[in-house]
Amino acid sequence: MEQAHVEALTQKHHKLAAKIEVEEHRPQPDTALIQRLKREKLRLKDEIKGH
Repeated sequence: MEQAHVEALTQKHHKLAAKIEVEEHRPQPDTALIQRLKREKLRLKDEIKGH
């Protein structure tokens, strides 16, 4: 169960990284959105490290 949770968090982390990458390369990136995504990505990273 624990491993499955960590894997789910890791997948979410990778999806956020992909969203950030796409947004950063748009002609006019939404910086507020990028900041929110990065905060969420960092929160997930911290949660993964806690397991």
